[in-house]
Amino acid sequence: MKKSLKRLAIDTATKYIYLALLIDDKEVASIYQVGDNDHSVTILPLLEKLLDDAKITLKDIDEIIIGIGPGSYTGVRIGVTVGKMIGYLNNISVFQVSSLALIASSSKKNKILSLIDARRNNAFMAYFNQQKNTLEYIKNDTLENIESFQQNINEKYEIVEYGKPNIKKIIKSNLLVKVEDIHKLTPNYLRITEAERNLEK
Repeated sequence: MKKSLKRLAIDTATKYIYLALLIDDKEVASIYQVGDNDHSVTILPLLEKLLDDAKITLKDIDEIIIGIGPGSYTGVRIGVTVGKMIGYLNNISVFQVSSLALIASSSKKNKILSLIDARRNNAFMAYFNQQKNTLEYIKNDTLENIESFQQNINEKYEIVEYGKPNIKKIIKSNLLVKVEDIHKLTPNYLRITEAERNLEK
């Protein structure tokens, strides 16, 4: 009997925490809820609940999909760290994906501007085209002034800042990148940290 492919998706780059369990590319369980700057506290209990409800253990998981940002510095780090830990300790294959792509996957529009506020009129953004329920990049992940970025788009589009990811669409769109060396997997912050800025000074 053929073994079912079980995938676990994790993303904590925004104020929402997203966890999903897929069996043979069908989402059988998921959690998508807003946090209170407490992803580090809630992620493991929520993950345990997700797996318990599905009567599955981490050792049953074949692949992990991790949203690597960009987004909240602390948020991105939490999801990547937990995903790396699970993958390494259980010898599970890990795939990475843009958190902006995950956000875009919640939309049904043809042209999608995925956006995560980065303050001071700046945002993490990516621009996507959607056809036949698949996504492709028009403009890759970037950190820019929102108005300047939008001025370069001369067509109708939808701005998406949040929404439950459609992980099946992500898989179908070939937006996953396999992590060959789990130790080298790092968050995509798209900017230097405050500590790095202070060091430069």
